Amino acid sequence: MTPIGILAGGGRLPLMLAQSIAARGRRVHIIAIVGEAEGAIARFPHTWVHWGEVGRIVATLRKQGCGELVIAGAVRRPDLLKLRPDLGLLKSLPQIVPLLGGGDDSVLRRVVGFLEGKGFNVRGAHEVAPELVAADGMIGKVRLSACELGDARLGFAVRRALAASDAGQAVVVAQGRVLAIEGVEGTDAMLGRLARRAFPRAPRSGVLAKGPKPGQELRVDMPVIGPRTVENALAAGLAGVVVEAGCVLILERGEMLALADREGCAVYGLAAHCSRPSAGEGLAHSIRRGRVIGQRRPSPRDRRDIERGLGVVDALASVGVAGAVVVARTHVLAIEAGEERAAMLKRAASLRQWGLHGSRRLGVFVCQARAGESEAAMRTNLQLAAEQRLAGVAVTGAESALAHYEAAARLADALKLFLVSFGQPQ
Repeated sequence: MTPIGILAGGGRLPLMLAQSIAARGRRVHIIAIVGEAEGAIARFPHTWVHWGEVGRIVATLRKQGCGELVIAGAVRRPDLLKLRPDLGLLKSLPQIVPLLGGGDDSVLRRVVGFLEGKGFNVRGAHEVAPELVAADGMIGKVRLSACELGDARLGFAVRRALAASDAGQAVVVAQGRVLAIEGVEGTDAMLGRLARRAFPRAPRSGVLAKGPKPGQELRVDMPVIGPRTVENALAAGLAGVVVEAGCVLILERGEMLALADREGCAVYGLAAHCSRPSAGEGLAHSIRRGRVIGQRRPSPRDRRDIERGLGVVDALASVGVAGAVVVARTHVLAIEAGEERAAMLKRAASLRQWGLHGSRRLGVFVCQARAGESEAAMRTNLQLAAEQRLAGVAVTGAESALAHYEAAARLADALKLFLVSFGQPQ
């Protein structure tokens, strides 16, 4: 049989795939991204490449006879200023530039299409190593309580509601309260910030609910858990990790389950739907006409960000969460749930994508106005949005809850922000 190529990012998954494929008697050749892939991949035939060396990647795979390709491992969106473009990249620019817009899932789908256009059959990790996929039911030896299973189902409902927004792959719920929702920072970082907050440690309660977004491109972006996931869940005071059965990979299963069983952390697979949602599902809002407050007006790009943000906020409201979100170029950077909005705005600044850290204002803070929110809190939100170099703020909610924002025209103008309100009937 012809060898399988592995385009390797960071983490243990590329190495585990190579081991699984080799155990089945098939050869592999790993294309390892410098700065991402681990050195342990050197155990197998491999070639190191830099971001931007598209021509070299394609040429190497063809030279090695790799008609099939698996894309595996974590990658960080590269700084465009640090790319090392080769002739292959320059020749493919008309196809590559459109890949960069939108959220992770839309980008990955275009990447798959690009590689298939080069003649490669892109396979999923779950297809070449099915033993890594989480099954339905108890995976470890520790049981979840009925309350914690209810938390898991609520977490899955939140994930489903956010499906159309290309966000919310992982959600933390405890005692019926949504404590955290994953943005672009990743599951480990989300659990890490939860552990740093005043969350009760004993007895542990709540779960991490994780799985793909409906319709997610599982061939290149199937979610994973492993020992670090359990470690971080325990540090965050959680009682269990619940994943979508058949749609999540388990890395280093033996080590993970030994840790989970020893520390009393439940690990479950819960059946759900991996299919793409129907048109409009997950967007609870209808398109509304906003009222611009102050002198600055949102651009067409800003309006697209506002629309995506309103979708997230309204989807959260549909499951009982009064949330907020930061969106840039329709990409959901950070979602507020169970935390101060000021904290969410501050961390959003570190999550800018594709090396865009210049002076240009980019992105929108979209929030649901809370009843009883103080004028001081509103002013803090506007000031932080300006400090994070966002272009503006959009707020939705009952007219009575928007009163402070309606009076903020001068502050928004002084901060060079646009401010748009979307009143809802009471």
